[in-house]
Amino acid sequence: MKFLSTIIFFLVLSTVTAQQKVLTVDEFIQQVKQYHPIAKQANLLVEKAKAELLIAKGEFDPTIYFDASRKTLDEKNYYYYTNPELKIPMPIGNIKTGIEDNGGDRMSSELTPGKSSYFGFEIPLAKGLLIDKRRAALQQAKIFRNQSDQERLIVLNNLLFDAYSTYIQWLGTYQLVNIYNNYITVSKDRLRLIRIAAQNGDRSPMDTLEAFTQLQNIEMQQADANLKLMNAVLEVSNFLWNEKDSAIVLTANYIPQDNAAKFIKDDVLAETIVNTALQQNPTLKYYNFKIDALQVEQRLKKQNLLPTINAKANILNKDYAVFNGFNSAFIQNNYKWGIDFKFPIFLREGRGETRKAAIKIKDANYELNYKRQQTQTKIFAYFNEYLQLQKQVNLAQASLNNFNSLYKNELLKFSNGESSLFIVNSRENKVLEMQQKLTELKAKLYKSKCAIDWASGALN
Repeated sequence: MKFLSTIIFFLVLSTVTAQQKVLTVDEFIQQVKQYHPIAKQANLLVEKAKAELLIAKGEFDPTIYFDASRKTLDEKNYYYYTNPELKIPMPIGNIKTGIEDNGGDRMSSELTPGKSSYFGFEIPLAKGLLIDKRRAALQQAKIFRNQSDQERLIVLNNLLFDAYSTYIQWLGTYQLVNIYNNYITVSKDRLRLIRIAAQNGDRSPMDTLEAFTQLQNIEMQQADANLKLMNAVLEVSNFLWNEKDSAIVLTANYIPQDNAAKFIKDDVLAETIVNTALQQNPTLKYYNFKIDALQVEQRLKKQNLLPTINAKANILNKDYAVFNGFNSAFIQNNYKWGIDFKFPIFLREGRGETRKAAIKIKDANYELNYKRQQTQTKIFAYFNEYLQLQKQVNLAQASLNNFNSLYKNELLKFSNGESSLFIVNSRENKVLEMQQKLTELKAKLYKSKCAIDWASGALN
């Protein structure tokens, strides 16, 4: 269907009589932002980071455990255990509570027979006190959530730069086609009048050939411009999608917004743009968040330099009412506690992990400094290009005005019989050449403006 629409578009492009519709820059860019597959993929980066954050928060979800087992052999009841437990993760350590129902002829002596209950905690006293894996994962997930938003902006910034460039190319070729169309109309009228004059003996037959040759020359240039316009329309169509994720082929009655003001840069200093970009550029923010995440990792790795000391304590009670009869005397006679201790003597793993984390941060800082300098250099380069193109556009406009004056003067002399058609055509070709040059320079000027915004990360 899309191929058929394209063929129909080619067939009607030069003969369409339907009322033309302007596809403005804002409408085009809004369509790209909302429906382009790459823009949607960029949004998925954020959704994925949100999912990762939800996973990290899941480490702090309360958990119910249930352990039940029974052994009977040769009509002997060895044991039966029924032990449900609730574990509540805390910022530091865990709270655990549960009930037990144990019995049997050969039950382990460590277990309490009958029904009992407990409530207690596990808490690290050294390694894991300030930060542990689950807290580090949560902090990093929050950072990655913010980082993914900057990554989305980077993708959009690149996408919109391509979209703006394609739109500008479409605008430039559209303007060229209109220029050639105007000159073909003039050349056809001139050829018709010269033929009449030649039939009346007022002009040489060679003038008719000269006028016809000029018309052919412009028609050849028009055909080339029409081909470029067709291809430019197809390139623009690559950026147009609808809400059903179907590509849209731009129809022939749509034309670009012929308004240079939309692309002209405000009169600001390059230093101002650079200072703003260094604070707001999504690429630089992305690396800042990357360093933040690595610093969290470094704090976690430093915990490996500390000994593992985990304290755990429970208050115990008969039946299923753990706080029944709760007082100081009760605690002194109904408790269970312990300490786990572990300390690697040489700390080689901890020192290696800490050193590795520091190297990652240093590497990321080097990369950030390079990106900052690269961003600054690009902005200054594109800004210099923009200023020079402004000068060239002004010079080209002045030259076009001068060539146009010479052309009109030559037409006047030709109508008075004081010039030849060859000179008129030469003047006309110069005007046409300068108009083409001016159109190309304006397109470059518009692109350089977009390039400044792209290097600043400000297109989105």
